[in-house]
Amino acid sequence: MQFRTLACAITMAMCCASAVAQNAQNGNSHYKLYSLGTLGGSSSSGNGINNLGWISGTSETKGNSTQEAFLWLNGLRLGLGTLGGPNSSIPFPAKDDRGIVVGISDTALKDPWGENFCAFASGYECQAFAWRNGKKIGLPNTLGGNNSRAAGANNQGLVIGWAETAVQDTSCIPPAVLQYVPVVWGPNPNQMQVLPTLPNDPDGAAVAINNKGQIVGISGPCGDDDGMGARHAVLWQNGTVTNLGDFGGQYFNTAAAINSSGVIAGWLDAPNDTDLCNPACYGALWTPDGKITQIGPLPGDAFSLAYGINDQGQVVGQSIDANGNSRAFIWQNGQISDLNEMVPPGSPYLVFAGDINNRGEITGGALDPNTGELGPGFLAVPTHDENVRGASGVTKPVISEEARKQIMQNLGLGRIGGGRSN
Repeated sequence: MQFRTLACAITMAMCCASAVAQNAQNGNSHYKLYSLGTLGGSSSSGNGINNLGWISGTSETKGNSTQEAFLWLNGLRLGLGTLGGPNSSIPFPAKDDRGIVVGISDTALKDPWGENFCAFASGYECQAFAWRNGKKIGLPNTLGGNNSRAAGANNQGLVIGWAETAVQDTSCIPPAVLQYVPVVWGPNPNQMQVLPTLPNDPDGAAVAINNKGQIVGISGPCGDDDGMGARHAVLWQNGTVTNLGDFGGQYFNTAAAINSSGVIAGWLDAPNDTDLCNPACYGALWTPDGKITQIGPLPGDAFSLAYGINDQGQVVGQSIDANGNSRAFIWQNGQISDLNEMVPPGSPYLVFAGDINNRGEITGGALDPNTGELGPGFLAVPTHDENVRGASGVTKPVISEEARKQIMQNLGLGRIGGGRSN
């Protein structure tokens, strides 16, 4: 009965999305805020939102000892289970409007190399999955490796991500061992294609895809589990790979999202960096004419990361200060704004915005300012209601070290460097 209800909700949402989709080119100034709730634990994270208003992400389960991929649809909250292991997650936006979501899950098998491919630190092998209408399937890895991750899907039935091969990669830094390469699954069942990487780059990851089949991600060495493999931000189209360019840094260059016009959002390492975001990295926007625009950080912050973009060119992400405290931002019409100053006073503190759809609806993660710990994720819906006004000068709370780690884990750290995480 639950999935019959879901099927009806899909049909209604498709009609609604078609009828009320709005042009957001003039920008939004304030939002109504809704809680996503959890699957029994204390926190959740909204990492993707499609044009139907479907929100996908991850939630802690009862006892906060494990996390589970979840789907939120107009208040209907579904846990998507695992592939036999303790944890699963949807850390990336999957812009499919037909009801397909993709993610990652522990399996029941222990990783023989002791890798941490899913970033759950569980010791289990990680497998990409696709879910539709209540059915979840593990996506095949025919390359000989033990692990894979699915990051995006489009309306043509293509799923993208990355998968290990059987090659012990000398560019890996422990606990990473095996080479990983960018892949496309589909459109036919059990179909898997390897995408090329740039010359002299043994590894890569496909992070996002649009409905034209343009794919973005990273190309580089294997690196370590903190995303050192994100040497180059790249675009794949018509079977070829293109270096998108950078700001001069070499450690942290990632193309994370692409809209229907081929405009790309992500982040780039600052020139002369000696490590990840040290001293800085910045949100970035690549346009088809080859121009690169810096996005953020917000005033007073040290670096920024852009996670999502819609067809109107609105970009959302995370701005972080030198002490690791973060806040959600929206960039529109060439200006960056703190999302916390665009929601009603007394709202939970919004620490990152994971994605934005064509209606300007935003999802992400929120903080309890009294404890410094993460709480339920959020949905921010643009409104013209003059009674809903943001509060200027919102004080940024201190985020606990545990919450910072959890934010990175919820985002899969696949966006933070395109690879794997501790």
